[in-house]
Amino acid sequence: MTEAAVGPLTAHQVRERLRRGFRLPPAVWESLLPALLLVNVVATRAPHELPLALALTAALALPLLWRRRAPRAVFGAVVAAAAVQWLTGVQLEADVAVLVALYTAAAHSDRRGTLVAAAVAEAGVLLACLRWTTEGAFLTPFVAATAMVVAAAVLGVNVRTTRALLGAVEERAARREREHEQQARLAVAEERTRITREMHDIVTHNLSVMVALTDAAVYTQHRAPERTTAAMLQVAETGRQALTDMRRTLGVLRADEPDATRHPLPGIAQLDALAEQMGAAGLPTRLDLDGDHVRVPATAQLTVYRLVQEALTNTLKHAPTGTRADVRIVCSAAAVTVDVTDDGPRPPAPAAAPTGHGIAGMRERAAAYGGSLRAGPRPGGGWGVHTRLHLGGSGTVSA
Repeated sequence: MTEAAVGPLTAHQVRERLRRGFRLPPAVWESLLPALLLVNVVATRAPHELPLALALTAALALPLLWRRRAPRAVFGAVVAAAAVQWLTGVQLEADVAVLVALYTAAAHSDRRGTLVAAAVAEAGVLLACLRWTTEGAFLTPFVAATAMVVAAAVLGVNVRTTRALLGAVEERAARREREHEQQARLAVAEERTRITREMHDIVTHNLSVMVALTDAAVYTQHRAPERTTAAMLQVAETGRQALTDMRRTLGVLRADEPDATRHPLPGIAQLDALAEQMGAAGLPTRLDLDGDHVRVPATAQLTVYRLVQEALTNTLKHAPTGTRADVRIVCSAAAVTVDVTDDGPRPPAPAAAPTGHGIAGMRERAAAYGGSLRAGPRPGGGWGVHTRLHLGGSGTVSA
């Protein structure tokens, strides 16, 4: 596509293209000063002075081509050439190469190296002024040359400091980016753990209830058809509740879904319905709530609900028919205590105790609020789960 097809260029675009067009490669910039010094000596020196002057100028100027690759070596080579020049007694404009080499050495050396290079250059200034200044005119050229040496060294130090600061800023930015990526990965892992824990609780509980209700429906289908119908309706309701909980947990609710599915997260207030559901599944459950739960944070209430749900589900799966469960919740401004017990027979062996991800997930939930969970057989028979959730500053902890 031609420029005429895309319209006329603006002044800014013209300047940008010219700037890009006249940008020279670094190698060209490095060779510019040596070339100018060589051209100058060829143009200004008499034919009989030219061979020696050209050789000394080349010795002073050509090492500058490698000054960024080996700054200290180049400075030594230039100083050596300047010493030969001083011995031969030839004054050259190419002595400016000493200042350029000093600047480069200071920009790529530490403080000690910079001081040594500046001292060597200052010694050369002193020797040059002692040899080539006229009598009574020593001070002015010496001060001027010394000022140029100091300026070259200071400029090099400033460049080195600026480069170090920029490197530190870039390193800090890279470290922050790495930390941000690590935090993002940790957040993703934490969210995956939370979803996995929620899905385990939802699926395990609801499937256990549905299996128990289905078994009850099969058992009563001939003796009490009306109870079979009620049990199957409860199975259907439990399944719908499980689907709703899974949609909410996975965050896949669509804008066109009915508002009835967008109820808040379950909490302490929903434990009555949970107890009724467990009773319908064959585990009579008594709920004892002490204290005001309204001020308990929503995430802590969800944790309490999931702990009670998991404990009752384990009892439903592992305890024999006829077992009864008791749930006691004590709420205060500082903590919530949860006790879930049943009166089933004591497990005959540790292998009969509930295992798997349920107990581990319960411990993780309790640990999120600074609590520990105890789960095991009771001295008088049955099974018990006890935990205490500390509410101080933990209202934002993911449940």
